[in-house]
Amino acid sequence: MGLRLLYLIFRRLLGCLLLLGRSTAANNAEILVLRHEVAVLRRQVVRPRLSWADRAVLSALARHLPSALRRHQLVTPGTLLAWHRRLVRWKWRQTAIGPGRPPLAEEIAALIQRLARENPTWGYVRIQGELRRLGHRVAAATIRRVLRRSGLPPAPQRASQQTWRTFLRAQAHTLLACDFMHVDTVFLK
Repeated sequence: MGLRLLYLIFRRLLGCLLLLGRSTAANNAEILVLRHEVAVLRRQVVRPRLSWADRAVLSALARHLPSALRRHQLVTPGTLLAWHRRLVRWKWRQTAIGPGRPPLAEEIAALIQRLARENPTWGYVRIQGELRRLGHRVAAATIRRVLRRSGLPPAPQRASQQTWRTFLRAQAHTLLACDFMHVDTVFLK
C-alpha cells in the first residue's frame, strides 16, 4: 500500500507541475470546465469516496486556496483535521498481541519427545529438569501436553512397555562385566 500511495501522489504532483508550463488562458478554461464538472457531480453524488492519494493532494493544496474558495471546497478544515487525527492514530496503533503464553517451539517439542522415548523411566519433572540443564524453561504441564499430543503415555506406562531386547541393549555393558569377569578376594569369595 505504501509504494502505491507514493506512486499516486507523485503522479498527481507531476500533473500539477505540468500545469505551470501552460498559458493562463488554457488554465482558466480548464478551471471553468472543472468547476462545472464538480457542480454536476455534487448534484449527483451525495458523499464521494476519496483515496489516500486524493486526501494527501487535497491536504497539501488546501492551505494555498483563498479563504473564499475554502468555504465551497469539497474538503473542509474540519475534515482535514479528522484525516490528520486518523493518520496519527494509524501510525501509533500497536499490533494486538493475543492472550496467553507464546507457543512452544517445534525444536523443544521434538527434544521433549526424544527425551521421553530414549528414557522411558523419566517422568515429566525429570524431563523438565534435563531441559532446564540444557537452558530451556518448560513447565511440567507443558511437557505432559506435548507427550499426550504425540501419543506417549506417562513414565510408569512407558517403562512397562520396555521389552527384553531394549533392556538387554541398555544393560549390555554391565551384564558383560558381571558375567564374564571373576575376581577372587582374600576370603575366596
